[in-house]
Amino acid sequence: MHKSILLLGLLATTATAAPLSKPTPLPFVNTIPAARDMPFPGTLAVKVDATDTVRGIFHVVETIPVPDAGPMTLLFPKWLPGNHGPRGEISKLAGLVITANGKTLVWKRDEIDVYAFHVDVPAGVRALDVRFDFLTPTAGNQGRTTVTADMISLQPNQVSLYPAGWFTRQIPASISVTWPKGWTAAGALRATATRGDTITYETVDYETLVDSPFIAGRYFRKWDLGHNVTLDAIADSERLLAATPAQIDAHKRLVDQAIKLFGTRQFDHYDLLVSLSENLGGIGLEHHRSSENGVNPGYFTEWDKGPGRRNLLPHEFTHSWNGKHRRGADSIVPDFSTPLRNSALWVYEGQTQFWGYVLGARSGLFTKQETLDSYAAIAASLDNRPARRWRSLDDTTNDPVISARQPKAWLSWQRSEDYYNEGLLIWMEVDSILRRETRGARGLDDFARTFFGTGEGDWGVVPYNFDDIVKTLNTVAPYDWSGLLTRRLTEKAEGAPLAGFTASGYKLVYTDTPTPAFADQMRTGKVNNLSYSGGLVIGKDGAVEQVIWDSAAFTAGLTVGDTLVAVNDRPYSDDLFKAEITAAKGSRDPIRLLVKTGDRLRSVDLAWAGGLRYPRFEKTGGSDTPLDRLLEPR
Repeated sequence: MHKSILLLGLLATTATAAPLSKPTPLPFVNTIPAARDMPFPGTLAVKVDATDTVRGIFHVVETIPVPDAGPMTLLFPKWLPGNHGPRGEISKLAGLVITANGKTLVWKRDEIDVYAFHVDVPAGVRALDVRFDFLTPTAGNQGRTTVTADMISLQPNQVSLYPAGWFTRQIPASISVTWPKGWTAAGALRATATRGDTITYETVDYETLVDSPFIAGRYFRKWDLGHNVTLDAIADSERLLAATPAQIDAHKRLVDQAIKLFGTRQFDHYDLLVSLSENLGGIGLEHHRSSENGVNPGYFTEWDKGPGRRNLLPHEFTHSWNGKHRRGADSIVPDFSTPLRNSALWVYEGQTQFWGYVLGARSGLFTKQETLDSYAAIAASLDNRPARRWRSLDDTTNDPVISARQPKAWLSWQRSEDYYNEGLLIWMEVDSILRRETRGARGLDDFARTFFGTGEGDWGVVPYNFDDIVKTLNTVAPYDWSGLLTRRLTEKAEGAPLAGFTASGYKLVYTDTPTPAFADQMRTGKVNNLSYSGGLVIGKDGAVEQVIWDSAAFTAGLTVGDTLVAVNDRPYSDDLFKAEITAAKGSRDPIRLLVKTGDRLRSVDLAWAGGLRYPRFEKTGGSDTPLDRLLEPR
């Protein structure tokens, strides 16, 4: 048959066919009551049995007062401050039963928001009795481990529901916890009663309750750091808590230096909650009157091996002022069901990252050289991040929602939460300009004291916007701050904004030997970091963990998930690979790799002749530079 005749036949058939069905989508109806800024009539009472450490199960009994008969909605916290995203672990809630006056009520999960539970309250009911279990992870692929045989990390958002329809700051709440026998617990909430192993804590509003986590452990130590700040530590064993007086003095100086910096305490009391463990999951999470800090087991006992995670405590402590007391106006929400907007994270986290390193150096938690070496590692990672060409810094403030902090295959081409470290670079530039414009008389210290230290003991929340930042900077030194900050937040450019370091007397260079701080990062991270020596990071047993986009490794076809089996016909080892990279410097011959990809072996030629390259800062500005002065104790 001729093609034109066949085509006409098909068209005729199509024309006479019945029309396709086109359904009308059902509308989305929000059945969750909007939060109102008015007092909730009653107090939530949460009781937690945390003694099942073998299976890691928190058993919860909660009493929730009922304002009226009829429909009522209970919410599990979803959008969590400090996580900057919808990270509430609703999947771990199990065994939910709601009763009233001894009768079981039927609940129904909301069809749109799976964190909401609807229940019809019968007439005459004054309170709901709620029971459920929170099933903490028992394997690494389930999430962060929060219960071990020797310690517990308990967050109240995991073990409570709250009524929809009220601002959480208007809902009174109390919590009591039964801890494992003989264990010691710590947190920002103060105990009001103790009966055996059960401790009842002070009544606060529900927002404060969620902001007040606990740690508890078989092995526990507590140190008074002054200024109503304590260091509360749990560990895998007693010996790991053997801190020296000099180490504790460094933490005392951290508190002293922070209060000198901000001029006030934006808390009534503060607990640095620290877990020294390889079994409990790592964490770094800020709260207004406490922080959760998961550090390496040898935090005290291996102090001289390198800074490890000692930068964590200065960072999280700074958040009491920046992030908790002062917050971006668009991040102020009525409850934990309302989405967070993160546009100010370049201040919230970026300037906190800046002060974390500065306070660490000023207090002696790590040396000035360790600080400079850490800065160099940060600067190099961002200076070699091709994704800056297409994705501006302000867009990375969406990353906690976009990726939920999951690992990325092509980090250097995707970017991540770069507002932390690139925010640090921006604030370093701001400090250098303030010092230049005032001939060294003022710096970012002056901004921090004015902006964050608003009143002694005030642990309320004071919001701000972009114009407030610009206005305060102009009181320190007049300049086109709006233009500078807008440019840095929105630019798409090659290389990182390193002007703050170059103007402060340092430039980024590369040598064939890692700095002690860079070597410590590789040791504690258990990686062979060759990001600048061909473009890849290698983990255990030759596993490729990162490949830098457009690097020699990328051009050679290497990818995350590959395993390096051999180098130049010899079995792979980290030392061998580094030796072959050194030997190939200046050569035209590629380094031959045998690579396992999935269930296949393949040969790869790595054309890298640049030798080993590790970042460090080289001084250019004499013996006493602005950066040197920034890091000096006050």
